[in-house]
Amino acid sequence: MPEVSLKDTIITSLNAQEPWPDNVKLFQPYEVEQILLPDNASCLAVQAFLKMCNLPFEVEMRWNAEFMSPSGRVPFIKCGAFVVSELEPIVHFAANKGVTLCSKLSTEERAEMRAYMSLITNVLVNAELYISWIDQETFNTVTRVRNSSVYPWPLGWLQTRSKRSSVIKRLKALHWHDKTLDQVLADVEQCCNSLSQRLGDRDYFFGTPTELDALVFGHVFTIITTRLPCRKLADTVRRHDTLVALAKRIDEHYFKRT
Repeated sequence: MPEVSLKDTIITSLNAQEPWPDNVKLFQPYEVEQILLPDNASCLAVQAFLKMCNLPFEVEMRWNAEFMSPSGRVPFIKCGAFVVSELEPIVHFAANKGVTLCSKLSTEERAEMRAYMSLITNVLVNAELYISWIDQETFNTVTRVRNSSVYPWPLGWLQTRSKRSSVIKRLKALHWHDKTLDQVLADVEQCCNSLSQRLGDRDYFFGTPTELDALVFGHVFTIITTRLPCRKLADTVRRHDTLVALAKRIDEHYFKRT
């Protein structure tokens, strides 16, 4: 889970007294032809959080959304004069307006929630990056095609090469690049086991929706609904019925697509 920067803290503090406007826009890549597995998961998580908070927003798809983002990552929202990217800063941004999903959680429960969110970032996000950029068949048939689809030749090839190099650098730093696919899937299995045990037979992790539920939804729903040549990641997640049921429940209630 990314740390909230000093800049984000100052922005949210200054913005605390302003009400949430009706014309907030959420910027993300094109869904049909461009967006990749990790970015789609992040975008869905933020959308779910905003819907859980009953905060109005409109999705704006841009081919260059990641370059427009202050952090270089998607999604980001434009709320009045402020631009805030990624789930955690957006959660803090909303909280400074008095909108929060975890007001009834104890200090211990909030710490536990953050720990599980960090687990998702450290495992599911890295697994999505691995499948998208390291697994050769997925990279050749899906990632390279989708990532370069919005650029003219040879810019698409150059941009994809640069982005893959950046992802590889990140995964090497985190000791994920040299893992085998089986090792990646074992980590995902362990992560899903931990989440499943915490969720138990509840509808939501802490009884009512929180940003943890939004984050789990974004990743689980994206993984199980995205068609990729390598199906092992989706198959691993699908074995965890309670997580799949949570994702479908949130999709039906807040997105009304199924």
